[in-house]
Amino acid sequence: QVQLVESGGGLVQPGGSLRLSCTASGIIFRFYTMGWYRQAPGKQRELVATITGGQNPNYADSVKGRFTISRDNAKRTVTLQMNNLIPEDTAVYYCNAGAPTRRSTADDYWGQGTQVTVSS
Repeated sequence: QVQLVESGGGLVQPGGSLRLSCTASGIIFRFYTMGWYRQAPGKQRELVATITGGQNPNYADSVKGRFTISRDNAKRTVTLQMNNLIPEDTAVYYCNAGAPTRRSTADDYWGQGTQVTVSS
């Protein structure tokens, strides 16, 4: 079965850093675009960052310059390094795997989510 397992969430002060990691199993990892989405209380789920199997990243405007997404195809992992965190980054962060045949995020696989809280 497909499984995406996230780790690294927690509580951090504004200006601090966290690193989220996701390890995938049950998919041909190098064929999948991997990503991170987040959902804050009362908000829609939103894209944070994605990275293709060929290592091409893209970011939401709100995190550009602060977050870095990377992947290791050999280890089947995707990582989100989050620096200069602000309270607006508080959300549940979800690992995402999108197949080459995807039509929407409804076709994707998702992790269980990890809580990130940025607070003084």
